[in-house]
Amino acid sequence: MQANNRNATIIGAGSYIPEQVISNRTFLDSKFYDQNTLPIQAPTAEVIAKFEEITGIGERRYAPDNLLASDMASIAANRAITDAGVDRESVDQIIVAHNFGDVAAGNLQSDTLPSLASKVKHKLRIENANCVAYDLIFGCPGWLQGLIHADSFIKAGVAKRCLIVGTEVLSRVLDPHDRDSMIFSDGAGAVVVEACSNGRGVLSTSSLTHADEETSYLSMGKSNSATLNGARRYVKMQGRKIYEYALNIVPEAMKCTLDRAHVDVSEVRKIFIHQANEKMDEAIVRRFFRLYGIREYDKDIMPMSINELGNSSVATIPTLIDLVKSGKYPQHKLESGDVVMLASVGAGMHVNAVVHRM
Repeated sequence: MQANNRNATIIGAGSYIPEQVISNRTFLDSKFYDQNTLPIQAPTAEVIAKFEEITGIGERRYAPDNLLASDMASIAANRAITDAGVDRESVDQIIVAHNFGDVAAGNLQSDTLPSLASKVKHKLRIENANCVAYDLIFGCPGWLQGLIHADSFIKAGVAKRCLIVGTEVLSRVLDPHDRDSMIFSDGAGAVVVEACSNGRGVLSTSSLTHADEETSYLSMGKSNSATLNGARRYVKMQGRKIYEYALNIVPEAMKCTLDRAHVDVSEVRKIFIHQANEKMDEAIVRRFFRLYGIREYDKDIMPMSINELGNSSVATIPTLIDLVKSGKYPQHKLESGDVVMLASVGAGMHVNAVVHRM
């Protein structure tokens, strides 16, 4: 194919949200310890109440034991293809973002052989050998980085249509004795993008990696409880460090991306930001607008799903797009021609942003 000036344009979306609801009350009998394996002295109910106040999370979803990350990815992907109304054999690339592969219930080992993308292609029964399937590990911003990859391939003339999926079963890699683990959840989201040359689609992108001391902000480590098997590793995070990093870096990255698109901030209709922490996301968007000297803005510009779905890492943004696009959040609408900002931050530490015209 010859290079062209086309943009990757979202034409379909789908998601898989597990049915099992895990409310905050589920953790009332939990025993939480700090990073030094010392018991948290505050009553568990008080710990949970403070957690909800800070994060905005009231409940989250966990996958059933019979489903793997690749299974959820396949369901979301199939729904996105159906929503797009395209022939699945016409997909040139399948990009699956995740961080932990397929972790079976009760198993300690991550399975990435073959790649989750290959498994998704198999489950979708796509026979076209020219449909290339590969995984992308980029922390929570992985799905958005997949969109950036797809746009690059489309602009280069290498692909015309791509499927980008984000999937994670975080509930199987969490430390039950770490209060931070209440943040995370399971789920999958997907979009189909295709080449478009009428001014729609991805207008600009930005990606950053800070890998000095920032690499330790999100990592794998031992349980906070000295009684658990020391050979196993769990997701660990330095919440305050992440919060400060995100507030310093993400708004600037968003502004850089918007300016690069030559779009005025007044044209932005929606901001789809990684659902990491309600207070943090609100602070990021508030600081973004202040970079333009704006202190008052429409709070409905930022759809939020974290309150009931928690933080499903790479799945949060595509799931949120699907929920809005399918009318699940009536107060949020997407019209043809609307400019939307997408942004994410996560382990690496990575930050990325995309400006997209619907």
